[in-house]
Amino acid sequence: MKIYLVGGAVRDELMGVSDSDKDWVVVGATPEDLIFEGYTPVGKDFPVFLHPQTGEEYALARTERKTAPGYHGFVFHADSHITLEEDLARRDLTINAIAKDLDGNLIDPFHGKEDIKNKIFRHVSPAFKEDPVRVLRLSRFAARYPAFTIAAETQTLLQQMCEDGEVDALVGERVWQELSKGLMTTDPFRMLEVLIDCGALTRLFPQIQTSDLDKSQLTRVKQALTQAAKLRTPLSVRFAILNFLWPITHLKAPKDCTELAQLLIKSFESISNASTLCAKELLLLLQSCDALRRPERFVELLTASECLETHNSLSAKDSNHLLGTKAAIVSTVHSPKEFLLQMQQSALSIDHKVVADRAIRDGLAAAQIGEAINQARQSALEVAILEYQNSKLAI
Repeated sequence: MKIYLVGGAVRDELMGVSDSDKDWVVVGATPEDLIFEGYTPVGKDFPVFLHPQTGEEYALARTERKTAPGYHGFVFHADSHITLEEDLARRDLTINAIAKDLDGNLIDPFHGKEDIKNKIFRHVSPAFKEDPVRVLRLSRFAARYPAFTIAAETQTLLQQMCEDGEVDALVGERVWQELSKGLMTTDPFRMLEVLIDCGALTRLFPQIQTSDLDKSQLTRVKQALTQAAKLRTPLSVRFAILNFLWPITHLKAPKDCTELAQLLIKSFESISNASTLCAKELLLLLQSCDALRRPERFVELLTASECLETHNSLSAKDSNHLLGTKAAIVSTVHSPKEFLLQMQQSALSIDHKVVADRAIRDGLAAAQIGEAINQARQSALEVAILEYQNSKLAI
């Protein structure tokens, strides 16, 4: 029995990255051998075992055979006669098909180390095209390692997989799993760029029309997502930005992502024009965004809006409407995020319990207490607006 470290852990070690989980391949052993050694079996489709001390995954060397369309149509074969090279041959990219033995020696039959040096994504074998998930994985790797280019022959395979309809078999959960990882890289647009170039984007997201792929719109998507990555925003913010520009809500994204995405669509215009709103309108905006009950999410909403606003200006109509007013002057020197966060703090400074107790002592009916709280918050906002305008005009 021989044990090898394989895949991402070896790749990232060669690239000077150390945050990958460790995966191990066991050659020359049976399931019974590993169970005897204390390993715990966990694999359903093929033999995978957890190490008794480290809990890391150890898989028996295996081969795979395509039996049906899609990414579930595979039959795996694992036994003690499968060689390490046969196991590595079923992997997607040469950079992921490198192994290291327990003495530190590299086994690199497909020259992945050279491709790492030359920064090239290259498929291991023609079997690459049998698994449509690899289109997503490669696009995600491209976002994680934006300095890498895709080998011409691999690009041809990607395009062929799209033309043959292989990517149509991908379900929303699987697409989301890869998309979410790609969005959290330092260059999330690179993932979308790869999907566009091979023809996968509009097949995976049929809501995206050809008109959405014109140069100006692509520039806006890229700049907004790049800004989100630069600010190290959470996944919910990045998904909300992407969904705002290209609606893709058919994916089964987590609730926090879908809620923020819907809220951004509903409130973006009001947030952008926040400096033109009176105190009553600002309070309604804060309440509609649930900014007083969920202040942390409101910050995420404003951050998403800010990333979009970086390359979005007021329309000529709005500019004419503001011309000559204090709001026009203020709008040139403040960000909606800065302004609204200050307004949020002013509204939150009102202790609703104190106001409610006072209203009860004054004999107000229950139906009037809520209005009294709103009036107190509105008054606080009126003062805050004047203070904010004066501070900016003094600059």
